Amino acid sequence: MEPATEIDLLRAQAVKDKARIALQADTIAALTAKVGVLEVLVKKLVEQQSRNSTNSNLPPSSDGPGGASPKATKKPDKKGRKRGGQPGHKGSHRVLVAADQVHEPIDMFPARCDDCHESLPKTPDPDPTRHQYIELAPLLPHVTEFRRHEVCCPSCGYWTRAHYDDDVIPRYAFGPRVAAVVSLLTGVYHLSRRSTVRLLQELLGLRISTGSVSNLERRMSVAVEPAVDEAWAEAQSAAVKHVDGTTWLEAGMLLALWTIATAGVTVFKILSNGQGDTLKTKLLTSTKGVLVSDRASALKFWAMHLRQICWAHLLRKFVSFTERDGPTRTLGRELLDCTRVIFAYWYDFKEGRLTREQFAARIAPVRTDFERTLRRAIDTDIKGLSGSCSDMWEHREALWTFVDVDGVEPTNNHAERELRAFVLWRKRSFGAQSDRGHRFAERLMTIAHTARKQGRDVLAFLVACASRVNDEPMPSLFATA
Repeated sequence: MEPATEIDLLRAQAVKDKARIALQADTIAALTAKVGVLEVLVKKLVEQQSRNSTNSNLPPSSDGPGGASPKATKKPDKKGRKRGGQPGHKGSHRVLVAADQVHEPIDMFPARCDDCHESLPKTPDPDPTRHQYIELAPLLPHVTEFRRHEVCCPSCGYWTRAHYDDDVIPRYAFGPRVAAVVSLLTGVYHLSRRSTVRLLQELLGLRISTGSVSNLERRMSVAVEPAVDEAWAEAQSAAVKHVDGTTWLEAGMLLALWTIATAGVTVFKILSNGQGDTLKTKLLTSTKGVLVSDRASALKFWAMHLRQICWAHLLRKFVSFTERDGPTRTLGRELLDCTRVIFAYWYDFKEGRLTREQFAARIAPVRTDFERTLRRAIDTDIKGLSGSCSDMWEHREALWTFVDVDGVEPTNNHAERELRAFVLWRKRSFGAQSDRGHRFAERLMTIAHTARKQGRDVLAFLVACASRVNDEPMPSLFATA
């Protein structure tokens, strides 16, 4: 081969190699870009999968059977102690029923002395050893039958049947206690109507249809309405009220379930899934008192200086920051540290180790440090960090109300606990199928939660409401015993 020809071939091969290298470089660049996209997607999926009640606004019920996270599992005892009661622990025992509530006392006396075997007199012991055996009496429905006889007049031969007497013959087939028990089972203890029918038949021998259960619910809903209105007025006028909301389904339509919880009353309200205007006109009709809540935009109509933002929600958000990379993690740790110091001072104050003045003095430098860190987080312009912290900054006036105002808690745990029972009702029933159905649910739950706060017997109160006739005064949830 001539040298010139060989050089040409080498040059041609070089061109081909350059083209192949360029193509490979383009392929590598494209694959690198795809890897970058996939890494972002994987990171987002990991963050979503790791979200639980400890680092987000998700409720504990969403954590699943495994719990919130491995971090939430109980750590082994460092002292090597076994599970259960420790040596010297007094333990707990069943509390005995009071002597005046014992139906059948049986006194037992020793016949002979264990030492000398002489006969002993039956001398009462002022403090005998007591053992109680508890059994349920047979649970059977009490059936009253009104028999209207037809009698022939001996004078004229006309047959006359006994007339209805409203004062003697009830207008309903089932009495107020049946109505109260049925409503308690379906409206408070989350049983379905079919389960209620089976329970009443198996436990009480009471035969009742699902249609009758529905009618009794309607009857009880009307009976307790005045008491619910009373509780509603009490909640509106409270000096401090906790508010929280969640979703609610009615025949496939998405609504919103809200609660107002105070020290002495809890009310529930199911509303259209609207924003501030809906809450302002149908939930919080009075703007008196301090409102404790999360940062829901629908509540922005409430004066900021009369609000307290839930620090438990903020803490969970800061925990989620620490699970990311870079500046987000660093700033998240700083904000989390401030929050933990705030809670430590709060518990010291709550348990009486700090006065109100001392508590405020301890919080002041922590507040300065927290707001400075919040400002730094905003300035990063990092997606997910800057926006969240900007919203907190807008609510900063409402973060510290608990420091100065008596009766205000730093968290909205009170409302969340009250709402949780209704969420269980929603899960088991899949919501309600009609407006009448959810009105019954919200009224019964309002009565149950408020009556318990007032130290009232829920069943007895429902019976009293259902027993009310004509112009008799309505029993009050707030009446003193």
